[in-house]
Amino acid sequence: RAHLGLSLGLGRSVVTQRVGALMDLGLVEEGDARSSSGGRAPRELRFRGEAGLILVGKLGASTLSTGICDLAGTLLAHSSEPADVARGPEPVLAQVQQAWFGHLEAAGAAPERIWGAGLGLPGPIEFATGRPISPPIMPGWDGYPVRDQLADAFRAPVWVDTEVNLEALGEARWGLGRDVRDLVFVKLSTGIGSGVISGGVLHRGAQGAAGDIGHIAVVDDVTAICRCGNTGCLEAVAGGGAIARAATARAGEESSTLLRPMVDAGRVLAAEDVSTAATRGDPLAIELLTQAGRLIGETLSLLVNFYNPGLLVLGGALAQNSDLVLSSLRETVYGRSLPLATRNLVLGRSELGATGGLLGAAAMIVDELLHPARFYDWATAGTPHGKPEIASSS
Repeated sequence: RAHLGLSLGLGRSVVTQRVGALMDLGLVEEGDARSSSGGRAPRELRFRGEAGLILVGKLGASTLSTGICDLAGTLLAHSSEPADVARGPEPVLAQVQQAWFGHLEAAGAAPERIWGAGLGLPGPIEFATGRPISPPIMPGWDGYPVRDQLADAFRAPVWVDTEVNLEALGEARWGLGRDVRDLVFVKLSTGIGSGVISGGVLHRGAQGAAGDIGHIAVVDDVTAICRCGNTGCLEAVAGGGAIARAATARAGEESSTLLRPMVDAGRVLAAEDVSTAATRGDPLAIELLTQAGRLIGETLSLLVNFYNPGLLVLGGALAQNSDLVLSSLRETVYGRSLPLATRNLVLGRSELGATGGLLGAAAMIVDELLHPARFYDWATAGTPHGKPEIASSS
C-alpha cells in the first residue's frame, strides 16, 4: 500500500479505501508479508486474475485461433482450426461461438464467469462500433454487427479490432516489446499490416484505421492490382500472395532452377515454397524475396522517420520463414532512415508467434473493462457479465 501511494501520489487513506473496494470486488487480495524495516511488516497485494474469464479469438483469411484467458492474461487453453473468412459473417461467427463454448466446456466453467470477449478480424474495423468497414478480403462483412451478435450469444461485453492491432498489443505486453514504450508491430504474411504502440498505448487513430501500411502506394504500376481495388500498393507487390504470383508467372525463366519443376508439375506455389527455394539457392526466389524486403523496408523507413519507434517487431509467416526478406528489409530500413531515428532502433522477429493475437485480445478486454469510463458501470454489480452494453459506452 505504501508503494502504491508513492507511485500514484495518493495519500494513505485514499489508497486504503480504493484497495478495500477492489478487495470487495474480488480483484485484489493480500499476499505474503515482506520483511519489516521496523514496525508492522508490510503485506504485498496481488491482482486476482482468476476472478473472471475472457474469451479471445483471432480470425485470419483461412485460420481461426481461439482461446480462454484469466484476467491477468494467462492463456489457459487455445486451439486453431481452418476457417474461410470469405464464407461470410454468419457461418464464421457461428464457428467462433462453437469454439468458445467448447473452451468453456473443457474448462468446466459456467458462462456466468465470462467477463468479456475479444476478436481480431483481418480487415479495417471501426473500433467504436465493432463493425468491419469495406474489408477487402471479407465479402459480406461490410458493416456487419459482429460485436452485437457475439454479445447476444455470451451476454458479456465484446470488443472487436484488427488482428494486427491485437498482435501488436500482445507483443507490447508479453513479447519482445514488454519493456518498450514506442514500437511498431509489422505483420508480413499474405497481406501486410501494422499495429502502432505509442507511449505504451495502442494507437488506433480517429476511426480505427491507423497502421494499415499494406495499402500505401509504392510503385506506379497499373497491373499491380491490390485486393483493396487500388494499384501499386505495398501488399500487391511485396506481400506473400504477390510473391507467390510473381514466382508462378516467372517460373519459366532460366534463373528458376527449383520453382520451374514445381510449376511444371502443376503445383500452386505459395510464399513458403519461394522461401524454401531461396534457401536452396534458386536465383529467382532469391531475387523476389530480396526485392520484397527492399520495398517493405523503404515503406518502414518512412514510418521510422515519421514516428521514431524504439522497436520494430516483425511477425507473420513471411517474416518467420525468410531470412532473406528480413536481411533485405533491415538493410533498407537502416540505410534509408535518419541516423537519429535508428540510433537505438531494434528490429527483431516476434517472440509470441500464433498466440500473440490471443494475448493481445486479453489485454484489450482488461484495458477496456478497467478503464475509468467503464469500470463504474459494472463495479457495483461485482461483474461485467450480463452487461454487454458496457462495450458501447464512450
